[in-house]
Amino acid sequence: MGPDGQQPAAGSGQWRVHKFGGSSVADAACMQRVADIVEAEPTPRLAVVLSACRGVTDALLALITQAERQQPVDSGVDALRERHVDIARALIPGEPADAYVADLDRDCQDILGILHAVHLTRSASSEVRDLIAGFGEIWSTRLFARYLRSRAHRPGEVTWIDAREIVRVDWSALGPSVRWEESRANAARVIPADAAATLVITGFIARTADGLQTTLGRNGSDFSASIFGDLLDAAEIVIWTDVDGVLSADPRRVPDATVIDSLSYHEAMELAYFGAKVIHPQTMAPAVVKRIPIRIRNTFAPGKPGTLISEDPTSIHPVKGITSIDGVALVNVEGAGMIGVPGTAQRLFGALREDGISVILISQGSSEHSICFAIPQVEAERTARTVRHAFHAELRGGQIQDVDVVRGCSILSVVGDGMAGTPGIAAQVFGSLGAAGVNVRAIAQGSSERNISVVIDERQTTRALRSVHAGFYLSPHTISLGLIGPGAVGGALLDQLASQTARLTRDFHIDLRLRAVMTSKAMALSDSAIPLDSWRAALEDGMAPDMLRFEEHVNAEHLPHAVILDCSASAEVAEQYPRWLAAGIHVVTPNKKANSGPLDLYDELHEARRAAGSHYLYEATVGAGLPIIQTLRDLRETGDDIRRIEGILSGTLAYLFNVWDGQQPFSSVVRDAKASGYTEPDPRDDLSGTDVARKLVILGREMGLRLELSDVVLEGLIPPALEQCGVDEFMERVSEVDGPMLARLRAAGAKGCVLRYVAALDAASGRATVGLVELDRLHPFANINLTDNVVRFVTSRYDRNPLVVQGPGAGPAVTAGGVFADLLRVCAYLGAKL
Repeated sequence: MGPDGQQPAAGSGQWRVHKFGGSSVADAACMQRVADIVEAEPTPRLAVVLSACRGVTDALLALITQAERQQPVDSGVDALRERHVDIARALIPGEPADAYVADLDRDCQDILGILHAVHLTRSASSEVRDLIAGFGEIWSTRLFARYLRSRAHRPGEVTWIDAREIVRVDWSALGPSVRWEESRANAARVIPADAAATLVITGFIARTADGLQTTLGRNGSDFSASIFGDLLDAAEIVIWTDVDGVLSADPRRVPDATVIDSLSYHEAMELAYFGAKVIHPQTMAPAVVKRIPIRIRNTFAPGKPGTLISEDPTSIHPVKGITSIDGVALVNVEGAGMIGVPGTAQRLFGALREDGISVILISQGSSEHSICFAIPQVEAERTARTVRHAFHAELRGGQIQDVDVVRGCSILSVVGDGMAGTPGIAAQVFGSLGAAGVNVRAIAQGSSERNISVVIDERQTTRALRSVHAGFYLSPHTISLGLIGPGAVGGALLDQLASQTARLTRDFHIDLRLRAVMTSKAMALSDSAIPLDSWRAALEDGMAPDMLRFEEHVNAEHLPHAVILDCSASAEVAEQYPRWLAAGIHVVTPNKKANSGPLDLYDELHEARRAAGSHYLYEATVGAGLPIIQTLRDLRETGDDIRRIEGILSGTLAYLFNVWDGQQPFSSVVRDAKASGYTEPDPRDDLSGTDVARKLVILGREMGLRLELSDVVLEGLIPPALEQCGVDEFMERVSEVDGPMLARLRAAGAKGCVLRYVAALDAASGRATVGLVELDRLHPFANINLTDNVVRFVTSRYDRNPLVVQGPGAGPAVTAGGVFADLLRVCAYLGAKL
């Protein structure tokens, strides 16, 4: 039955009710925005309920407190007046503003008179507070009605409605209750019956049965909207606020909180009870009875659909929201004497009721050995005294062993109609909490299965919220990414990610989130994600680098997976791999330092990887994007015996010896290669051959050989005299290598050979060599493209005709592509269907 005793029916009338909160009408620009929204509404019969301008109600109540303390109030009233005068002059200049200001001045004089009386008596009754607190809505609606009327875009008349002339309420311990019969009669008398009309209605205020002004309490304007939705038999009520809708969690704690598309009335009430910012349950009541849909929308983003609250919503989410209440204490009453004794719970909660203590949650085991309940922490001491007094005899006699109070708790609640009858919801909740290391102290679930609530340590609330939210709202393939070294390769990788993330999300549900970027000088972190098209700007505004903070941020407990992409060439960074892998962070890198560094580090990181089940991929350490390591691994894992590996493993050196034919000095080719970007900033990093030696060590270790870098017989191309000088000096003196190099070229040519810089590894002897060799002109290595890498595998299967992998082996784009491919392999290992 409806509040007036009539059978409820779904709202189908012509009226639509829009309510705008204080932030929506904060100033002239906000009111202009509201007018645009109202004028875009096609419904000819529209009711607009407004709150006071932001902060005005609080300011009015503060004036009462000042008057009670006999403090000056004139300047406060003047400030409120000036604020409204400024808005009026901006929106309705001329005579309309003058008329508005005249009414405003009369109100301000009335307020000063009332405050003067409060000043004398040092006390303000509730009626006085309600009278003064209600002026904010009167001022905002009078002004907006005049402004909307002046724009003349709405069909029909724009009428200002004083809700005090219509709404009658009674106050009780449960708050205001509407006197529907009187209110309906008043509405029929005051509200125009025109087919086209726009009503601008004061929110928050009403009158009692005695005709005294009163307010509707907290969220009073929302209640006003719901009341007028009922009185007008509205088709829909739209609550305009400063958020996009009802969120799945508190965004201050859960950066991935998303707007819930739709809620049932019951879900909205449950979420509101447990602390979510949803329309208050009591204010919804009239709309619920009439089954009028309520939509929550954003005044500052009117194009977004918001959240629909209705009787029977449709949604893909079984869980609609995860919310929490902090500042909770858990009380446990325990004793063998409670088992099977009727009336124990009645005595307990009766005593709490008598003392006015509100119980938030109750949990009781089937053994009846204990009753556990949660109360506001501020009531902890009083609750303990009340319970001990109520069970004084039982405590003395030993039937009840203890009344235990645990402070510093929070209640986490998971709410959703779709939870009912859906297997696995509770398992998901407790699995997420367990994975985040959150201990559950108490559990409660109603028979409707609409809510699962747990009591946890307050210090773990944010972690718990994030973890449970991720379990229900994030893709299982959501990956927290951190990138170190966004230089040439790292920058190219981020550009490639930017071009592909939309496709990966759309086609494979892979959610890659760049949450951290670090250089040697700066670090940028984001709780949600750093936009891939603006990571450079994020670094400019970033902070000093901190490796541990970077690691902790990337390895967020609320996200299913974490990957660090090390695109640096730093040995110091490589030394962190064992710790990252042991913590469950997957590592993808083109950095050769870990796999070619000391064997102790190499062994440690692989032990950590195996123990934690982490993934460590490094295809791009040899051959950039070429599948050299994967080919080698496939050969070994399928039982092939790898006898020898040889190859050209430097794109830079491949280029130099492909281009140089002796017609120009070797030093000129080096200078041209540096100018073209084919060498490192210091070409000696290439000419030394150390980089090639590192690659050979990596391949040797993949074969199972216990190679150290010092085991490689290395022939570099830098004379000792040029090893220690600066880069500029080296480039000036590099011609000192021209004579020896030309002699070697001519000697090779005389034999019908060419020079190539080759790495070779023999499995039987373990001999590893890197250096300049003479090769027949028909040799495969003698006929490659300019910057190609080429590797020959001589195996038991590929003996007479070795297996060759060849292709571009240098350059930021191809190296980044190799790292990207490894990242996608990690996604596949984690279950993505690529």
